[in-house]
Amino acid sequence: MFPTRDIDLNFFDNAKYIFPAEVDLECTPERLFEIFEDAHAWTVWAPAIKKVEWTSPQPFGLGTTRTVFMAGKMEGYEEFIAWERGKHMAFKFVGCNKKSIEAFGEDYQVTDLGNGRCHMRWIMAMEPAGFSKIMLAIIKPFMAKSVQSMANNLADYVKQNP
Repeated sequence: MFPTRDIDLNFFDNAKYIFPAEVDLECTPERLFEIFEDAHAWTVWAPAIKKVEWTSPQPFGLGTTRTVFMAGKMEGYEEFIAWERGKHMAFKFVGCNKKSIEAFGEDYQVTDLGNGRCHMRWIMAMEPAGFSKIMLAIIKPFMAKSVQSMANNLADYVKQNP
């Protein structure tokens, strides 16, 4: 494992690359967190994720850890830096099996809209390392569209799995 730089919630405002997405979801905030806790669900709505392994026992919360196996044989070792069930969840990479990430995190903010609906604001933030610095600069527009596309996939997943 290659350690990544430690971050806190300020990273989502100050990272070199910030990719926000927003979506209204046809589920309660509680149901959304059930989906977030379902390791398999991530592989359906976020196609770059091939497998999720929770490495902390339930109930999940601040300090929870997991390993995410992604396309390109990348593994991210994560620690949750925010967990307020139904409202807010954020994690950071503590390490990666490749030297391509200097710092990485995701922040999910959820607002209850009532009537079994909620709004999610998702921020993927990163600072690449090595050759990835060049690649990310080139594919930045694609990444922005990809993050919004995954948020839309989550909306579809929610409708299919009430």
